[in-house]
Amino acid sequence: MERKKIKVMVVDDSAVVRQVVSSVLKSDSEIEVCGAVADPLFAMTRMRMQWPDVIVLDIEMPRMDGISFLKKIMAERPTPVVICSTLTEKGADTTMQAISAGAVEIITKPKVGLKGFLHDSAKVLINAVKAASRANLKPLQRAMASNLKVTPKLSADAVLAEGKTSRLKTTEQLVAIGTSTGGTQALEVVLKALPRVSPGIVIVQHMPEKFTAAFAERLDSLCEISVKEAKHKMRVLPGQALIAPGGKHMLLKRSGAQYYVEVIDGPLVSRHRPSVDVLFRSVAQSASGNALGIIMTGMGDDGVKGMLEMRRAGAVTLAQDEASCVVYGMPKEAVKCGAVERSLSLSEIPQAILDCIH
Repeated sequence: MERKKIKVMVVDDSAVVRQVVSSVLKSDSEIEVCGAVADPLFAMTRMRMQWPDVIVLDIEMPRMDGISFLKKIMAERPTPVVICSTLTEKGADTTMQAISAGAVEIITKPKVGLKGFLHDSAKVLINAVKAASRANLKPLQRAMASNLKVTPKLSADAVLAEGKTSRLKTTEQLVAIGTSTGGTQALEVVLKALPRVSPGIVIVQHMPEKFTAAFAERLDSLCEISVKEAKHKMRVLPGQALIAPGGKHMLLKRSGAQYYVEVIDGPLVSRHRPSVDVLFRSVAQSASGNALGIIMTGMGDDGVKGMLEMRRAGAVTLAQDEASCVVYGMPKEAVKCGAVERSLSLSEIPQAILDCIH
């Protein structure tokens, strides 16, 4: 029996962008473009006739902006949405609002050079649409709606060679988190639930360059803990979360009993930069039993090998469970290979983090 195609609606006020994005998507035999329209009002008319499985959405459009449309869709008939936006400082902030409203993925739309976009980003766009089509929106909606309260109590060889693992036990504990599709919303839920008295946290969230700064700023405004985009040689401190910058790898290093991060260039690892595998392997080498590793919602297997190294080095390793994941890809692969000690729901993860300091 022939597999049902993923029906995609493209909503963008640029005719050129609509043509390019539609052409990219149509090149994959599993995707069908059921419409390409200039604004949300046109989209709503078309969607009444045939509802798409995924919407590829621009933000700045006439008559109704993309964020208002996204909120309307998520309130009336939740549908996976991939934001396709230009990378400007203003746009990055706006895109963070879109993520907060329920978008499951971000794709970088270039300001110029759409032909290059066809060549360079076709696979990224296609994979994002496929991941979005499998997104489980129900747990995400429940998590974002609930007010969680927690009582205080390649492979990476391309960037980081296998090295001697430090087994020195210190009083300073840290948490390493890796996530991808659906992770922006899941991270907001987890970090907002943490009190100021929390262990230091290092995070890789798959996200394009320039978006991570706005993402960190937004989380910082919402959370009791401090949330920052990581910079080279920045200390890992209690009550602070460092997010790897888009387009750079982040490694954990140790100096005596103190931890800091290195932010470096390097090749794509597991098709990503930043890569969860790179972070997790560095944590295994530098922190070993002083660390808690958490792999959360996301497509693919980035972080699986690194988490297995963490577990073998003596770290506690956890995964977000299937029921609360938007995409149960990365956690599933980590569980399958024996890298995970326990799987927890999204609502249980904040308490697991606080247990590190007791």
